Amino acid sequence: MVQAKVRLSRRHFLQGAAALAGSTVAGSLLAGCGRMAGAERLLTPTALGPQATPSPTPRVRPKEAKYYAQLANGQVRCQIAAGARGFCQTRENQKGRLYSLVYGRLCIARPVPIEKSAIFHMLPGTQSYSVATAGCNLACMYCQNYAVARARPEEVEAWDMLPEEVAAKALQGRCPSITLTYSEPTIAFENLLEVAAAARARGLRILVKTGGYINGEPLKELCGHIDAINVDLKGFSDQFYQQVCQGELRHVLETIKAIKEDGRPWLEVANLVVPGYNDNEPMIRALCAWFKDNLGEEVPLFFSRFEPAYRLKGLPPTPIETLEKAQQIARAAGLRFVYVGNVPGHQGQNTYCPRCGKLLVERVGFEVKQNRVAGGKCPYCGEAIVGRWQG
Repeated sequence: MVQAKVRLSRRHFLQGAAALAGSTVAGSLLAGCGRMAGAERLLTPTALGPQATPSPTPRVRPKEAKYYAQLANGQVRCQIAAGARGFCQTRENQKGRLYSLVYGRLCIARPVPIEKSAIFHMLPGTQSYSVATAGCNLACMYCQNYAVARARPEEVEAWDMLPEEVAAKALQGRCPSITLTYSEPTIAFENLLEVAAAARARGLRILVKTGGYINGEPLKELCGHIDAINVDLKGFSDQFYQQVCQGELRHVLETIKAIKEDGRPWLEVANLVVPGYNDNEPMIRALCAWFKDNLGEEVPLFFSRFEPAYRLKGLPPTPIETLEKAQQIARAAGLRFVYVGNVPGHQGQNTYCPRCGKLLVERVGFEVKQNRVAGGKCPYCGEAIVGRWQG
């Protein structure tokens, strides 16, 4: 495993990628390319220009991408997610073939509590080896991880770490699971699938924290390789998604419904409540009504506190009363497991039996103080508590 971090200029990064791919001409990342609702991603190859002096290069080769179509004149069309190619800035046309520039290139790799990714009903109180690559296919104005998620691959410090090495590090750290999180895991689709395969071969669970902006065919394949997924449902209006995230609500709703219908991975959903943007009661009521109608009453839902970040640093944190009201609305709509997120010590972080009301899982921040769920049931009244509680 490479021990030192490597930081490359854009020119040097692209030259190394082209050389490793056996090519002297690489494509442009097309930063600033416009989003087109419902469209697949299109990229035309362009020349690098004159060769520069030799520079350090990653030892991991760019990986040819899955889910793309080769078109005329050397163009390719990415089919991972809706939107115009170039937005995620991590998938590139090299001589008519699409490559992932972040395969095996991690900028975050560390054990953290599994609860940090808003997964409360799987292996509570355990550590999950959490990893990330650069890039994202949304552009949220409040992104907490913008230094990674809004960066090009050559703009962040990264390690070479192949999928097998990720699984080995998780085992060394005695983590029963691996979580792909912080940025958008699905834009590194090839890396995600191979990490999942390596994890499962070693008896580890694989979790994904995602914005849910992915097309149906790759999503179906993804569901067969992971054990749990938390989707950020960032708001409940087209206007919010377009203005705040540069995306579309309908794609995310389709993703959440498809995961629930698939049934293989465990599903939880999080909504970050941003003051003045998505915190009004009509929007929250509409979200909860859709949730109940399409996902049922058992899927856990989080209303999480916003902290000032990125382009919304001037806003105040979400009032706790707003989160508590959202929780009340969700429970009144019939949802059984509704949580208040990002408020350490708040009782809304605990899991209670929906039948007898007894405290089952007590949490303070990301630490589990006690877990009384036994065999997937409440020990007091025998009510089944949905989740994947044991490894």
